[in-house]
Amino acid sequence: MKPDFSATGLRVLVTAGAAGIGRAIAGTFAEAGARVHICDVDTAALAEFATLYPAITASVTDVSDPAQVECLFEDVRKHLGGLDVLVNNAGIAGPTGKVEDISIEDWNRCIAVDLNGLFYCTRLAMPMIKAAGGGSIINLSSTAGRLGFPLRSPYAAAKWGVVGYTASLAIEAGPDNVRVNCIQPGIVAGDRIDRVAAAKANALGISIEEQKHRMVQNVSMRTFVTAQDIANAALFLASDAGRHISGQAIPVCGNVETLA
Repeated sequence: MKPDFSATGLRVLVTAGAAGIGRAIAGTFAEAGARVHICDVDTAALAEFATLYPAITASVTDVSDPAQVECLFEDVRKHLGGLDVLVNNAGIAGPTGKVEDISIEDWNRCIAVDLNGLFYCTRLAMPMIKAAGGGSIINLSSTAGRLGFPLRSPYAAAKWGVVGYTASLAIEAGPDNVRVNCIQPGIVAGDRIDRVAAAKANALGISIEEQKHRMVQNVSMRTFVTAQDIANAALFLASDAGRHISGQAIPVCGNVETLA
């Protein structure tokens, strides 16, 4: 039987959905037939998103604030009438530095967005997904959630935490027909990586092209991935084609070997 990659009829919430990976995920689900609601903290990105996807509803939400998450889910109920799929995409890079030089405030902020926010959204989404007869929760981790990442300990700790949370929740929610997985993106091409490469190239006195070449030397396939690659994986996991996949941490990275 031909696999069904359709999202027709699914009601989907994507956090941090106005730009980057989130935008690609939201757009891909909408184009596959889903009804989609997004949230983001960036009002300018939300305004631009609205011009591209006028049928997709949106909320201004900082997922690290439980009160704002409560308001988000009121909007989800109003606009979607229920929920089948939650994509926990919101995250920040956190501080860079040796652990003794990282402030408590910077540590707490990274954990608040990257891990606590995921919990705040999931605890409200789960009853809605169960009421729908089951569905899918997709958490965004990172290659930093399977490898050590020196000087980025808050981010790595949060992203490893996402993996443990995913595995535990998959066991807990499986009897209710709720699948829970996480995706671990590698180096994602886009504006952010372009800025990182430009800054590093300038510091080293080399071209941006040379710096990008250096960046992929620890990737087995010697390539960046795209936001669309991540969106494709999310759609597969939420579709009928992925109906028996749960509890997994799935790298979409070209096989990143080490992080430095």
